[in-house]
Amino acid sequence: MVNPIKGLVLAGGTGTRLRPITHTSAKQLVPLANKPILFYGLESLANAGVTEIAMIVGDTREEVMAAVGDGSLFGLKVTYIHQEKPLGLAHCVLMARDILADSDFIMYLGDNFIRDGVESFVESFSYRTDGTNAQILLARVPDPQRFGVATLDNEGNVVYLVEKPKDPKSNLALVGVYLFDSSIHEAVKSIVPSARGELEITDAIQWLINNGKKVKAHIVEGYWKDLGEPEALLEGNRLVLESIERSIKGNVDESSTLDGRVVLEAGAAVVRSIIRGPAVIGKDAVITDSFIGPFTSVAANCVIESSEVEHSIILNGSRITNIHRLEGSIIGKSVVVAKTERRPLATRLVVGDHSRIDLV
Repeated sequence: MVNPIKGLVLAGGTGTRLRPITHTSAKQLVPLANKPILFYGLESLANAGVTEIAMIVGDTREEVMAAVGDGSLFGLKVTYIHQEKPLGLAHCVLMARDILADSDFIMYLGDNFIRDGVESFVESFSYRTDGTNAQILLARVPDPQRFGVATLDNEGNVVYLVEKPKDPKSNLALVGVYLFDSSIHEAVKSIVPSARGELEITDAIQWLINNGKKVKAHIVEGYWKDLGEPEALLEGNRLVLESIERSIKGNVDESSTLDGRVVLEAGAAVVRSIIRGPAVIGKDAVITDSFIGPFTSVAANCVIESSEVEHSIILNGSRITNIHRLEGSIIGKSVVVAKTERRPLATRLVVGDHSRIDLV
């Protein structure tokens, strides 16, 4: 009988590349198709047979803990560990030592999106017979200098890892999913902090290799994305929406048209409007005299009036009024976007730190 694999999920981090959205929200809870990114990962782990998880949380711990709870929503048992400041992925392994014990475990970065999940990855590690000590998930990327990069031998074994190299030796990037046996605990205790003051998981894996341990690679052929930037978030949202099924639970008046795969959640109302799927309209949202185009997610309690919105993510409680065209946009919580009627006509902005505004 194979012993169950445990999970180590990293849900800390500040999400600087997604500011200003992450000034007021954990990056792992930013939604794709109105469901937090983190939830997709937790569902995938549960589907892979993982039942016990240690979750590393940081400054946004209260929000993450409120959303995930004890994990029972996903069929998981979650224990939270607070990391006061980011000291590296290998440091997270150190912190979770008592919970992980000597079990095999999967480490999963909570802001990753792997469309096909991790079930096959976990299964191959669980039933391994070749003495593999670690298995890392890799993806071919056009810009490997932004990631940890792996070099493989002809048999698919990892021989060398380097974090964010200036001159990458391959285009195989670590995607933030790792499987380890208990030998990783000796590795993380044996390395020293990097130049940026963190215990790097790449250094710990390299320690395993240098000390005769076997590290295998598993290359992701389906879609994977680090959702740490706005463009990637919109792309992830598009991919999730492509797989939705039509479901109408809200109210649609006779003057409105819902075309294609549209999810209209309970309490939502569509009045004299066109919704063209794939699109999701959240609970108690109101769409009036508007066009909502494909690949758009509108969260709960939003109001959209006399506007056109396409390929965008609109978060809870926001209002969009009299906007001719909004496309490729991410609108945060409780935001008001409106065309002014005041004279003299001018562009008036109240914009937070790290925002980006494109005017036409």
